[in-house]
Amino acid sequence: MLRLALICLIVSILAAVFGFGGVAPEFDDIARMLFFIAAALFVFLLVAGLTVGKKLW
Repeated sequence: MLRLALICLIVSILAAVFGFGGVAPEFDDIARMLFFIAAALFVFLLVAGLTVGKKLW
């Protein structure tokens, strides 16, 4: 998912450089949304792993 966010960010930057004004903001929003989803999943799984890991030991 983080890879998809980076791809959308690169497409957004390229679209902004080449002047495709209508395309760049959409890809920027998609990249930002995917990044925050990936970050939230990382934090959730990190906390879940730490709590379950303590119960297993």
